[in-house]
Amino acid sequence: MNSVIVVGSFNVDHVWRCAELPAMGATIAGQYSTGPGGKGFNQAVAAACAGAATAFVCALGDDAGGALARQLARADGIDLRAEASDQPTGTAGIYVDARGRNSIVVGAGANGTLGAEHVTGDPALLEGARVLLAQLESPVETIEAALAMARQAGVTTVLNPAPANAASGIGLLRLADVLTPNETEFAALLARHVGERVDPEAVATLDGATLHGLSRKLLPHGTVVITLGSVGVFVSHAEEQLRGDAQPYYRIGAESVSAIDTTGAGDAFNGALATALARAPAEPFSVHVRYANRFAALSTEHPGAAAAMPRHDEVAARFGA
Repeated sequence: MNSVIVVGSFNVDHVWRCAELPAMGATIAGQYSTGPGGKGFNQAVAAACAGAATAFVCALGDDAGGALARQLARADGIDLRAEASDQPTGTAGIYVDARGRNSIVVGAGANGTLGAEHVTGDPALLEGARVLLAQLESPVETIEAALAMARQAGVTTVLNPAPANAASGIGLLRLADVLTPNETEFAALLARHVGERVDPEAVATLDGATLHGLSRKLLPHGTVVITLGSVGVFVSHAEEQLRGDAQPYYRIGAESVSAIDTTGAGDAFNGALATALARAPAEPFSVHVRYANRFAALSTEHPGAAAAMPRHDEVAARFGA
């Protein structure tokens, strides 16, 4: 039985490392590499590396990318539940500069064909599950069906509302027990669903009470976890559901690491958070967030996304987690 279920995307990543991110109209030199990625797969790998028995639900093409996904899932001990697609396996073009910043272009391919019935039609999927984690690189109706199924089964639902420009209705958000946007995604959700205009670059500088108030407008009865990159994490709970914490909102600072590539850091955080929630659901939520923060920090010390995920024992050795 799997304690963490991840529903989402698999991509073959094509990565260029360059001194600066390319400007409009510019042709620059860079070093090329390729490997596995996609928010769903990255998060599934993170959950498995953090120690959870993990299932990954996705759609794959009948091509080399699909074969790669199956091979890597076996190697990481991930229970792959893949729907066959007549579209090519998803791809992503990623540019990473010398400071570890990135820009990404995604071609959905098979990810755009993942059907709701493939998720909801598997009655054994949620047996023993404690957390279902999803993102928005798959059809929104499929993600909504997955979250609704998990909610009905009493499984904790975590929604990473990424990418920021993905379609999402307020009904989808309300199916999340925990919502995990970054600054850009948080600002986009506020504009779309609350009518509040916030500069994404200013989110990290807002005081706690303001962030908490905005979070309550966005998800009144759930927990919002805003990942703030090098600044750390902000957590906002509903007053009636503090998840073992002593206060409704707080910040946790970033860990000190030697970052070289932040490409998969958000995915590392989400996968590790899902594992921590599944492993010790009675622990205060802040304990889970701190673990996920440390796991994500270590992932930035290695190049790549899925390939950069640390193991649970590495986190424990570095931070005593």
